[in-house]
Amino acid sequence: MARLPYIVDIMSNASLAPRLENPLVVAVAYDGLCTFEFGLVVEMFGLPRPEMGDDWYRFAVASIEVGELRATCGVRILADGGLDLFEQAGTIIMPGWRGVEHAVPDALAQALRRAHANGARILSICSGVFVLAAAGLLAGRRATTHWRYADLLAERYPDIAVEPNVLYVDEGSVLTSAGSAAGIDLCLHLIRRDFGTEAANKVARRLVVAPHREGGQAQFVERAVPPPHEGVRLSPLLERMRTELRQDFSIATLAKAAGMSPRTFLRRFEAATGTTPAKWLLSERLAKARELLEQSALSVEIIAETTGFGTAATLRHHFRQQLATTPTAYREMFGGEKALQTA
Repeated sequence: MARLPYIVDIMSNASLAPRLENPLVVAVAYDGLCTFEFGLVVEMFGLPRPEMGDDWYRFAVASIEVGELRATCGVRILADGGLDLFEQAGTIIMPGWRGVEHAVPDALAQALRRAHANGARILSICSGVFVLAAAGLLAGRRATTHWRYADLLAERYPDIAVEPNVLYVDEGSVLTSAGSAAGIDLCLHLIRRDFGTEAANKVARRLVVAPHREGGQAQFVERAVPPPHEGVRLSPLLERMRTELRQDFSIATLAKAAGMSPRTFLRRFEAATGTTPAKWLLSERLAKARELLEQSALSVEIIAETTGFGTAATLRHHFRQQLATTPTAYREMFGGEKALQTA
């Protein structure tokens, strides 16, 4: 079975460092600023979060132009400073770009290269990847962007290994996200990497978003929308499958419960979810297993049984195949204090 297009190498370069060496996050502002992407960066890193303690991120905005900037929808912005702020930054975020056909100023590209050489992490959201690519920061690396731009990115920069079906890619010091909302997933991943799972979960809870999102961009590519009544018919069945993960659901059983023939059920299930019942159920089981590994002290054996994998060996197999890690390693990397108390 193909690996879930959730993220690329979820475990790569991760860290549970209790304190960042350089907590300053600098968001890049430019004329024509993408307000959604910029706003989510502010929400993640710029809001006061006293509940996180004194070691939380610091935040500033660096403008690539002098004076007042125009953002989309008539908003105007005055930044904290210019590109010189990059010299102080531990993390620099490119929240989109004003257009994939717009040239990247040499001064911006050079400032990004210098900052990266000096140890700063560079992140892009959506079309912001074209700025990182123009600066040469993605040569020989994997990267992603919005599915609409993936082919163009690969064509324009053949030395980049474009991953078109993932939500984000972590290459250590350079990180890229897919479409706009995938920037939330990437920022939560960075928080998890810097401060651990519990911190990321707190931020996600305040945002009222999922700490982890299943699936990749493929499920958001344009396709026919199923008739509303199909959602009504399938929703109770999906909820049943989600709450009865231990059960073995055959196609015949599911089709009968939905009041359809097996062939019709398979067609309409895929139209509604973008995948097959087997893959959907595997995704749900993995999500529940990850949740239990992060938040409980249950043994791997009990988690395997609880989530419908049956045995620890089967759970380990799917973790290796889908997430490129093991349950134990995942718990060590992302588990909260309670989870880590287990042997």
